[in-house]
Parts: sequence; structure tokens; C-alpha cells
Amino acid sequence: EVHLVESGGGLVQAGGSLRLSCAASGFTFDDYAIAWFRQAPGKEREGVACIESSDGSTLYADSVKGRFTISSDNAKNTVYLQMNSLKVEDTAIYYCAADRPLYSSHTGYYCITDRNVYNYWGQGTQVTVSS
Repeated sequence: EVHLVESGGGLVQAGGSLRLSCAASGFTFDDYAIAWFRQAPGKEREGVACIESSDGSTLYADSVKGRFTISSDNAKNTVYLQMNSLKVEDTAIYYCAADRPLYSSHTGYYCITDRNVYNYWGQGTQVTVSS
């Protein structure tokens, strides 16, 4: 059974940093893509970043490029989201999600931040950024 557990959320001032963790179990980690999503009150869940576990390729939403970094420790079956220069608008519940990566004959395996392609989800962790 696939199991994803997020941790590391909390309250931080604008400009600060947090590192989220997503501990995965129940599947072969190297065969999956892991993504981070977030959902603010009254808004739709949006993709933040993803990583294709076999080769480490990544993708970021424009809103977090240059501030957030996704990484994975395959030995620990854990994906991290390092969040720097946090803004009030980053406040949301952050979820990690997993599923098989997509494949293209041109690019090989890759991930995307479309929530519709992920079937496995964690319970979420709250990130609150104060001004």
C-alpha cells in the first residue's frame, strides 16, 4: 500500500525558510515521480514542483522558481521541498503526491505538476507565512 507522510510545516515570517519532507513507502521509489502541491483557502490545489526519482529531473511552477528546491534522497525514500524567501502568498496546505512518471521517446521519463496524473496523496502539512 502506497503511503506518503508530509512533515516540516509551520509558521514562519516572510523572507524565512522551511524544509518540507515527504516520506514514502509501499512502492519502488525509483520508479515513481513525486510532486508537491499546495492549496490555499478558497483556491484550487496547484502544482508547486515535481521530481522524477530515477534521474532527478525536476519541474517548478513559475511562482516558486528560484525560491523553492525539490530534491530526493532515494536511500531514505524521501523527497524534500526547500522553501526560501517565503512570501505571505505561499501560505497553504502542502501535499506530496506520487505516481508513475510520464514517458516520451524524446525526453525519457519526466514529471509534471498536473494533479490529475497523481493517484497517491499524503495528508498535507500546513505552511503559514506571516507578514
